[in-house]
Amino acid sequence: MRGKQWKFGLGIGVILVLVAWLAVSGFEQNKTYYVTVNELLSGKGGHERIRVGGVVADGSVERHNGQVTFRLSQDSATVPVVYVGSDTLPDTFLGGAQAIIEGTYAPNGVFQADKIQAKCASKYQAMPPGVPKKVAQNGN
Repeated sequence: MRGKQWKFGLGIGVILVLVAWLAVSGFEQNKTYYVTVNELLSGKGGHERIRVGGVVADGSVERHNGQVTFRLSQDSATVPVVYVGSDTLPDTFLGGAQAIIEGTYAPNGVFQADKIQAKCASKYQAMPPGVPKKVAQNGN
């Protein structure tokens, strides 16, 4: 009887270790690290695949033949970005929006992005009294 209890306990131990290993390895794979624009320009990013977070510079977004160019900035530092991807850009991707881009930083100083995530605006403003709802939605 004692041998059966020992085997049962060993089996439970193996299962618990396996579950713990799967949980830890899954957590490691889902971490989302990114560097800032300043860190990228100081050389921390290297030239491997990387994620960079910053603010889309006002007035810098230009669309040409399926290609989007813009500048990602932090403080006074900016990096030019070229995005050629199949994903539709989010509606929140505008000048002044916080964004995380993923791709490679080329030796010529241009970031080649193939994924873009734009953060939602955290500040919502109430409509001024007397402004019709349709006008407020269109921004006119």
